[in-house]
Formats: sequence, structure tokens, C-alpha cells
Amino acid sequence: MDITPYVDSLRRDLVAAAEAGSDELKQAAERLAYALDPSARLALMEAISHAAAEITAELPEGSVDVRLVGRELDFVVEVAPPAAIPAAPPPPAPPAPPEDEDGDLARITLRIPEAVKARAEERAAAAGQSLNTWLVGVVRAATSEHAITVDLDLSSVPFVGYDPFAGQRTQGKGSRRMTGWQ
Repeated sequence: MDITPYVDSLRRDLVAAAEAGSDELKQAAERLAYALDPSARLALMEAISHAAAEITAELPEGSVDVRLVGRELDFVVEVAPPAAIPAAPPPPAPPAPPEDEDGDLARITLRIPEAVKARAEERAAAAGQSLNTWLVGVVRAATSEHAITVDLDLSSVPFVGYDPFAGQRTQGKGSRRMTGWQ
């Protein structure tokens, strides 16, 4: 950034202000304007340097520096490189069944609502498994020694837009309760 035009403008203003006076005053103003040139440059550089420091203080990361190159000012803006977004970890592999669970197979009949079956089929397809394999995995996880039982009372939580309990309301405590395992 060349600050010479700003210093020249200051010099012209000082000489223009002396035009109303005598020739001696005009000459004094002109000499004074040239003598003030280094001081005016220094004052402008300090003001710009303070502005850069204030900008740097407001930046979350990075900085703005002012450097003097000859009679010109250079701005150096350093921006922190964007943080690399870590790739999503691959889904965990289904736990290998313990050897004692792979013995004899038992056949059961499961009666569930058609809508629940459809959702289970969608989840199994998304996992790349058959419905039977997916259900075995769900039952294994639910009956594992490390399974956690969850019981939440959501009666005090406001649901905005979508209420998962709509149509299931009953009078009394527990009308917004979720139970299950994790």
C-alpha cells in the first residue's frame, strides 16, 4: 500500500490553508509541509499497524501483519489452514457369535405388525443382511451380557414439529415413556 497520496493530500491541505496569508506565510507552510512528510508517514504507519493488531485480535485464528517495504506498506494475512474433517469411521463389524451359540438352531414363530416387519426388512436390507440374520443379530445384542436396558420418561420434553408419541396418548403418568436396550 502506497501512503504517498495520503501524505501529499496532507501537504496540499496545509499549503491551501496558508493561501489566505502573506507570501512569507505560504513559503513557511510549504517548508513545514515537506518537513512533516516523515512524521506524517510514521503516524499513518502506526495507525495502520494498530488497525491490523485490532483485526488480528478479533480473528479466531490467524493474523494480519503490516510490513514496510521501501516506502510502501505490505499487508500479510495468515489464515490457519482449515481443519481436516475426519472421515466417518466405518461401521463396526457385527460381533462374532460365541462358539456355544452356533450349536443347534431353534425355529420360532414371530408374530409382529406388518409395519414393524416392513421397517425391520428395510433395516436388514440397509445392513446388507437377510431379515433372519438381522433379527438374530438384534436378539443376540439384546441378550448379551453387555446389553444396557434403557428406560426414559420423556413426558417433560417438548417435541416441536414431530411428536413420536402422537396417537399413543393415554391418561396419566408414563404416556411418553420409551424403553428398550442398547
